[in-house]
Amino acid sequence: MLTVRKFRDRGYADHGWLKSFHSFSFAGYYDPQHMGWGNLRVINEDRIAPGTGFGTHEHRDMEIISYVLSGELAHKDTLGNVKGIPPGDVQRMSAGTGVQHSEFNHAPNDTTHFLQIWIEPNVTGIAPGYEQKTFADAEKRGQLRLVASSDGAEGSVTIHADARLYAGLFDGSQTAELKLDPQRKSYVHLVRGELEVNGTALTTGDAALIEGESQLRLAHGKDAEVLVFDLTA
Repeated sequence: MLTVRKFRDRGYADHGWLKSFHSFSFAGYYDPQHMGWGNLRVINEDRIAPGTGFGTHEHRDMEIISYVLSGELAHKDTLGNVKGIPPGDVQRMSAGTGVQHSEFNHAPNDTTHFLQIWIEPNVTGIAPGYEQKTFADAEKRGQLRLVASSDGAEGSVTIHADARLYAGLFDGSQTAELKLDPQRKSYVHLVRGELEVNGTALTTGDAALIEGESQLRLAHGKDAEVLVFDLTA
């Protein structure tokens, strides 16, 4: 079964310096029908205004992935990491027993546009950790590139969660297929462009919630960038 969640049906918050779309219930947005999907808990599409950002705040027992779409995200944490995250990089922060961090857009004129993703861990109380890797467009063009997994397979970042995250770029006749376990759940988030998912058309910001299916097929992309999650049921 495939259910489409249209981009316009997400929650939305405008804080002036931050404009954020919420795929699932988060902060002041509450929808009991959309509390998460499997062990995927948060996908926030955030736009941070120039010279602003999130001040220092704490997380615990959550796997947090940042996926930058444009601009750059400046990260600083209590583990000693001071990093810039550009488009093409995937950042993983395991909050574990507790970590504090800040995220800023130091650019004077450009907005930072990124996805903040939270996945529930399959182990708690671990030491917090950080990892960041670059995945070039060439690795994602016309295919699904594994960018996060529980075992760091294929050079992906390692998350402490029973989940796998793929990223892909599709245009024209490019297609990709992925075998699915019908006992698990999948989630497809179309970052930009147009794409058909198992024959169903998605446009920018749309998502497909999938369960009970054995295969995923992506086709007919138009400047499409997509994230695909393999998740617990």
